[in-house]
Amino acid sequence: MTLKLHTLLAGAALAAAATGAAAQWQPSKPITIIVPWAAGGSTDQVTRVTAAEIEKVLNQKVVILNQPGASGSVGTKNALEAAKDGYTRTAGAAKDLGTYKVLGMLDTSAKDWNMYLNVAHIAVVGVNADAPYKTMTELIAAMKAKPGQVSVATAGVNSSGHSAIEAIASATGTTYKHVTYDGGNPAVVATVSGETQVTTQLAAEQTDMIRAKRIRPLAVVGDKPLDIEGFGTVPPLSQFLPGFKDPINYFGIFVPKGVPAEVTAALDKVWGAQIANNAALKKYAQERGALFAPMHGEEAQKAVFPAIQSYAWTQSAAGKAKVSPDTVGIPKP
Repeated sequence: MTLKLHTLLAGAALAAAATGAAAQWQPSKPITIIVPWAAGGSTDQVTRVTAAEIEKVLNQKVVILNQPGASGSVGTKNALEAAKDGYTRTAGAAKDLGTYKVLGMLDTSAKDWNMYLNVAHIAVVGVNADAPYKTMTELIAAMKAKPGQVSVATAGVNSSGHSAIEAIASATGTTYKHVTYDGGNPAVVATVSGETQVTTQLAAEQTDMIRAKRIRPLAVVGDKPLDIEGFGTVPPLSQFLPGFKDPINYFGIFVPKGVPAEVTAALDKVWGAQIANNAALKKYAQERGALFAPMHGEEAQKAVFPAIQSYAWTQSAAGKAKVSPDTVGIPKP
């Protein structure tokens, strides 16, 4: 056997061994997933479901730590700055990771993270049950007649709810009164209590109150209707604003790049084998008006970019960006 062939075979054997070791990685202590929003919101909900499924595969406890603040950037920063050993992760909307830098909140981008997506969440325009608005047409008319006066509850700047109302304001040429909270659940509760008139948070955060008739859903922020179990169909915003579209907002668990390769290899295997067809996540999506959408790797990076691009440039056009998106790798659509 020649030295060259021997070297090639030895290298292949080492690579195969490394791959096998990576696939067999087992955590030796509990894993922490930082949810950078308040308990009860969409991120908290789906992360807890996903964490329970990960526990079954890795045979290790997964601890959910809620760290709300600064529109998710506080908890995300803590995960980013934690030891790169695979034991500290974060969760939320991929759109947030991709636009923190544009908004001057956190020096990070989507490319800094290994993304493990689970569902796509859909924003819904919901109003307090006693509000006078029966249709989206009436709400838009009120926003035009009373600039900056219709109060809208969201989980803060850069949240999914904020992205939704900004898209609506841009499409209709209106303004609104923005009232922010530490998460989607508190924003929905504020609308239920009458503290605000409207919320544009995610369907997952509104479904219970919609079924209880405490919130009246007027439209899905997109171009497709949404069927909510126990309620019925919510029409798309495109029915009231022809041509309106909003990119899909993917959620998941995010691991900072720089962790050992065996950690991401193990997670890749979990996502491909267990999460890709997971019954618990499918059930969650069906009950909460979400889309079951597990992805990881480059597929995930490509899927999340349209929402990042859309929101970054919407904020730039509104004069709210601290950094021009095209200077941080987000070209104008």
